[in-house]
Amino acid sequence: MFRRILIANRGEIACHVIDTCRRLGVETVAVYSDADAAARHVAMADAAVHIGGPAPAESYLKGDVIVQAALETGAEAIHPGYGFLSENPDFVDMVAGAGLVFIGPSAAAIRAMGLKDAAKRLMAEAGVPVVPGYHGDNQDAEHLSGAADAIGYPVLIKAVAGGGGKGMRRVERPQDFAAALASARGEARTAFGNPAVLIEKYVEKPRHIEVQVFGDGARAVHLYERDCSLQRRHQKVIEEAPAPGMTPAMRDAMGQAAVRAAEAIGYAGAGTVEFIVDASDGLRPDRFWFMEMNTRLQVEHPVTEEITGIDLVEWQLRVASGEPLPARQDALSITGHAFEARLYAEDVPAGFLPATGTLSHLAFAPGCRAETGVRAGDTISPFYDPMIAKIVVHGPTRAAALRRLSDALARTEVAGSVTNLAFLAALARHPGFAAGDVDTGLIARDLAALTAEPERPRWAEVLAVLAAADVGADGARPAADPLAAAPALAGFTLWSPLARPVTLRAGEAEIAARLAVTGPGRAEVTIAGTAHRAEHRAGHWWIDGARAPGRALRLGDSVTVFADPAWRFDIPDPLDRHTQDGAADGVTRAPMPGLVKSVLVAAGEAVAAGQPLAVLEAMKMEHTLTAAAEGRVAEVLAEAGAQVEAGAALIRMETAE
Repeated sequence: MFRRILIANRGEIACHVIDTCRRLGVETVAVYSDADAAARHVAMADAAVHIGGPAPAESYLKGDVIVQAALETGAEAIHPGYGFLSENPDFVDMVAGAGLVFIGPSAAAIRAMGLKDAAKRLMAEAGVPVVPGYHGDNQDAEHLSGAADAIGYPVLIKAVAGGGGKGMRRVERPQDFAAALASARGEARTAFGNPAVLIEKYVEKPRHIEVQVFGDGARAVHLYERDCSLQRRHQKVIEEAPAPGMTPAMRDAMGQAAVRAAEAIGYAGAGTVEFIVDASDGLRPDRFWFMEMNTRLQVEHPVTEEITGIDLVEWQLRVASGEPLPARQDALSITGHAFEARLYAEDVPAGFLPATGTLSHLAFAPGCRAETGVRAGDTISPFYDPMIAKIVVHGPTRAAALRRLSDALARTEVAGSVTNLAFLAALARHPGFAAGDVDTGLIARDLAALTAEPERPRWAEVLAVLAAADVGADGARPAADPLAAAPALAGFTLWSPLARPVTLRAGEAEIAARLAVTGPGRAEVTIAGTAHRAEHRAGHWWIDGARAPGRALRLGDSVTVFADPAWRFDIPDPLDRHTQDGAADGVTRAPMPGLVKSVLVAAGEAVAAGQPLAVLEAMKMEHTLTAAAEGRVAEVLAEAGAQVEAGAALIRMETAE
């Protein structure tokens, strides 16, 4: 076993590797950018090395700097985590050339699976079923269009060097092919520097089922499957293991195919073989096809760990240090069921835009496994993926595990940034998902219902008013009588209760309330002309005789009511007259912090409603900003290459009269 390793990553995966290394007695070296100087993984490691600026290209993608850090700190090996340099074969060669061990597969194995078209040809030769399609080198548009005709519509255009849904387009009709091809190529060129694509048959009721494999370079085993069908725009949202509805025959066929894929390239370490499954007639052994192989640990690996009882990072360390494969196939088994939900800082009502913010409060449900790289007080940076945590649960059955997931999501508390927590909770309650009737189109079909904001309950407004008045306690109320501890409510009145007005804002709505103290631990809150009785006893608020199903926390100038879902209220400053008037003044503003990738118009140019104005890159995604109305560009306020904050003015328009 290694004495010391360097972790060439950040966030929750770096923290997981450090936890495993501590248990095994292996010292760890963290690396960090300017943006991560105070990050959780830096604090956890035995040593830490600064490697550059906040952008990945200035730090986590600088292989030579990372290798030098490993040499200078006495590390014997480098764990890449996932993302960044984890599937970069040139980095693997660089690590080996420095006399260090790369904790992962060989450069040759990564190269073999690096391009989707070549990988599929290789898999077909190894006897692994592949989706009908065109994976050739001829990239002429007419040739590709002819290939699509031969395959039969609908088809899927995919970047050969793609991932994360980038460079991917579904095409329903031949007349739409040319435009979709141009769009996919452009996105692939921007994201991967390679515009080449392949064409595949689009599966009508697809399920995304992947198999965890592990090899030692000569032989491999599989650790069963994960179902990753709950996706939005090809991004996984909730994963589970094992796959619902899986039959022994199907599991055996997929497992053997995955092992053949791994052994065909002499795979060493943890990897995932991803399959697309046609679930239109149940799960059948003749209805699954190879999509790609991820030559690294996957984000969703914890659900496999939960059902097998195996720490995959420990297996990685053991095999990389020269030990044999830790177990044979007949020694592996499945126990129970597991789910993982990805909690992100993102604005769901605004179209799932990535968000930033300082996490003023963060707490997870007792008993769940929360894989996280952040703590309360940390800032969600615009430079990296906005994941807050992976919430992982395990139960003896799928139904029991799903109940635990719902409970864990309901009891997770986040303040300081908008999140997708309510969306995840709605997914966990979805009847189709509960029944195991899942496919990759489920979220898109029911998106309106899954993202609908429920009516705000009055008890939540009452709790928010009570918390807003407690200005002296900064959210940490005493259990006995929170009203008595609030300086704003201190004082004396004759013949009538002590009262004060409280104003809150929930989105665009203003809530004007009157709070009157009627006795020890008792108050009356009047909203919209209706008075509500509030009583604090046994550590909880009771509203109109019923215990409030949540709690409120004031942090600065906002109040969060933690419930299912959570509600945020802002406390407006009566002296602050500033308003966000981007729509009224014709200014297009950045919806989030990011990099201005390109400006598509010039001053004086006439534009149509919906015409693209600029492209903003944030959190590894590109966002096209469009004109709200027909008009003329009065002024371009930002240049390509500029790093801007949320709300920054980019383009000012003069609308047509």
